[in-house]
Amino acid sequence: MEALKNHIQQHINIERTALDLLEPYFEHRVLKKKEIVLAEGQVCREKFFVAKGCLQMFFVKPNGIEQTIDFALEHWWTTDFSAFGKHVPSQYTIRSIEPTELYVLSVAQQTALLEALPAMEQYFHRILHIAYAASQHRVKYLYQYSREELYRQFAAQFPAFVQRVPQYMLASFLGFTPEYLSEIRKKPVP
Repeated sequence: MEALKNHIQQHINIERTALDLLEPYFEHRVLKKKEIVLAEGQVCREKFFVAKGCLQMFFVKPNGIEQTIDFALEHWWTTDFSAFGKHVPSQYTIRSIEPTELYVLSVAQQTALLEALPAMEQYFHRILHIAYAASQHRVKYLYQYSREELYRQFAAQFPAFVQRVPQYMLASFLGFTPEYLSEIRKKPVP
């Protein structure tokens, strides 16, 4: 839980002794590569903090192709936030793309946690703002840059993704075909 405790302390002012109360609210889960933690159509009752590894969030288009909409590396939270808040079936699937270690927080445990440690409300509020801002930046980049510039910007800002995420998933996330991404990567950097 040290990764999660440290992450919380980076975002809010909270006593370390208070953080020692966290453990009963979280389930520790270890995933193998390609293990699904939330399936499209499944009621979303959990959110996931990645302590180690990487998760992919995607949906399947009518043509059967997976469309990646998000990734979560170490110290990131993910879930289908809309479905989590409404307790409805998820529109997305979340799976590990490498061996992954998670701390899982259910809706019921989050409610209990917020009652026991009200300061955690501020933490989750900040995390949601950070995630929303990242989403806004992504949309801006999709409209602002050419496809090649989009990849170059992404690779410069998030080299860990480029190193760790399979090329076909990265291409899906950026809205490319894997073949087009391969062409871009072959070109010399201007």
